[in-house]
Amino acid sequence: MAGPLSHIRVLDLSRVLAGPWAGQNLADLGAEVIKVERPGSGDDSRAFGPPWVKDRDGRDTQDSAYYTSANRGKKSITVDISKPEGQKLVRELARISDVLIENYKFGDLARYRLAYDDLAKINPRLVYCSVTGFGQTGPYRERPGYDFMIQGMGGMMSVTGEPDDAPGGGPQRAGVPVADIITGMYASIAICAALAHRAQSGAGQHLDLALLDSQIALLAYQNTNYFSTGEAPKRIGNLHPNIAPYQPFRTQDGSVILACGNDNLYRKFC
Repeated sequence: MAGPLSHIRVLDLSRVLAGPWAGQNLADLGAEVIKVERPGSGDDSRAFGPPWVKDRDGRDTQDSAYYTSANRGKKSITVDISKPEGQKLVRELARISDVLIENYKFGDLARYRLAYDDLAKINPRLVYCSVTGFGQTGPYRERPGYDFMIQGMGGMMSVTGEPDDAPGGGPQRAGVPVADIITGMYASIAICAALAHRAQSGAGQHLDLALLDSQIALLAYQNTNYFSTGEAPKRIGNLHPNIAPYQPFRTQDGSVILACGNDNLYRKFC
């Protein structure tokens, strides 16, 4: 059965995680996703091993398991965009594509005349999605952004882990790169919305996704709690700032999680 995006072609110029995650989501929905990688080394994350993907004989390949987590369902080609012939090929692909995803630093693709303004001239219907650490505007736009630093700047590490005065307390990075992944998810939603807009207007657009913006949005009720009280949320380990009991308890043969998500459940538990 064809997916809902089976009529959509995506040109994926992104690498590592946030951008590729968006492209993978679109591939899961049926889109044709053409991933453009550097000749020789490919996507940086191909080397993020061990562990490595095994071949049919059980031997390690040169592709990391990390790489496969964000590039499912894609086609892959190599193009050297620093050379005129490579730039020409990307323009030709952009002309016949519906979506382009990139996560180069601000201004990098403009040097090769592959920025949104350049490609919109040859394909006005193109939905062009830029994923960066700090967005296309603002004082930090030229800085690179990595998930770890974004979790520190965006408040995630201020609410993750044990309190400062507890054993093992202090800032704690989340166990998965949540800033990268949530930005990829938001990018997927934005792209689908832009495609719906194009179906009505006939026009593409430039989408600006920033890791910092997305990670701050992910704080959800921690943000609204602050706006309501004026008190910055703190690290409280496995406790919940609004609900109790909602935590693990140690038992003789391990730990059990007790999560009474509403008063009715708590009454039944009691």
